Amino acid sequence: MPKLELRFEKNVLGEYAVNIGRPLTIGRSPDNDIMIDNLAVSTLHARVMLDEDHYIVEDQQSLNGTFVNNRRVQQRTVLRDGDAIAIGKHHIVFFEFAEATLPAKAPAANKPFAPKLDETFVLTTKKRVEMLKNPAEATAISRRVQVAHLKVLEGKTDEPDYVLASKLTIIGKSDMASIRLKGWFKPKTAGVISRKDDGYHVANATEKQLVRVNGLPVKGHQPLKNGDVLEVSGVKFLFSLAE
Repeated sequence: MPKLELRFEKNVLGEYAVNIGRPLTIGRSPDNDIMIDNLAVSTLHARVMLDEDHYIVEDQQSLNGTFVNNRRVQQRTVLRDGDAIAIGKHHIVFFEFAEATLPAKAPAANKPFAPKLDETFVLTTKKRVEMLKNPAEATAISRRVQVAHLKVLEGKTDEPDYVLASKLTIIGKSDMASIRLKGWFKPKTAGVISRKDDGYHVANATEKQLVRVNGLPVKGHQPLKNGDVLEVSGVKFLFSLAE
């Protein structure tokens, strides 16, 4: 079964199987099969699907456009093995003959109302509190995400605390990072936090050991527990799960 491989800079962030029966969606909203949490990405940015005997990519009137091998997609474009789809600063590589580690999500029955999430939702606790005042939005969010928080204990970042509602949180100095570290010598990408079915996991974004949990270096994808102190390139955070 064909797969899509999501990449940011030199890092592979995930692999997703292309479902023959329906389009695979890409965008900033959590509704999408591949969610890219960045302002350069539209709520529903693009779709990949089987069209007769070949796979195609189709831009969904996104603001910043979809590119295949550095050429902007103006209409349905046929994908060939190894083609690179550029969305913002992320790349999604199409492999026609490969197995993915993650299947495309199945359509949900009786899907609850999903609030329109803007960029501040994943960055500030205040915005989330305002949204949860609406019972319908609170129900949708509670079903869709297991919410965790990061509070800055030491070091400089762009926010004092963060709500980890996304499936993937990138920590670093890059403009594409969800949690931006401040400082001349901070790396563009230092750590990655993944939200999975069994909870949150943290890993180094590069071969350098820049992430520690409770003072110990992280190896592979390490689960996070309530009260853990996470250190990324010298910046310390308190990890906590919402009640």
